Amino acid sequence: MTISLHEASVGVFVPYLENLSSLLDRAAAHAEARNIDPAVLLNMRLSPTMYNLKQQVGEAKRHAIVACALLAGRAPHTFSGTELDIPELKSRISATVDFVQGLPREEIENAADKEVAFTFKNGTQRNFTGKSLLLTFSVPQFFFHVTTAYDILRHAGVDLAKKDFLGPPR
Repeated sequence: MTISLHEASVGVFVPYLENLSSLLDRAAAHAEARNIDPAVLLNMRLSPTMYNLKQQVGEAKRHAIVACALLAGRAPHTFSGTELDIPELKSRISATVDFVQGLPREEIENAADKEVAFTFKNGTQRNFTGKSLLLTFSVPQFFFHVTTAYDILRHAGVDLAKKDFLGPPR
């Protein structure tokens, strides 16, 4: 039995992006119930040198977009520099899901041995095959940021459990 690159990319990113969006719903409800400005949650971080919640969500969606775009041989979707609140983050997650689901499945499926270059924010590049990009870099990065977003919310007192991270059975 084999697993396809499409299943290992789009098939993994989409449900966890949807779970991340649900976590943001829970954060908004928590803030409203406790009369907390949602910006307080969005700017929380686990450590002074770590990204805040907004940035964790941004990095999760960025890794999904860039990985899938590289596999499909397409330009990644970009977002404007608007101020991020919970509705805007949820909108960006939704746009990310639409983008990755709209990429040609066949191109992603055939990208295992394709040479791709991931460009970091500072402009440096790292070369991969499509398979190694996905399995050794993008999926681990994606889950690091989704997990950290979840952990920030738990640390802030949002009533979450592992089932909220994992989402509904699929």
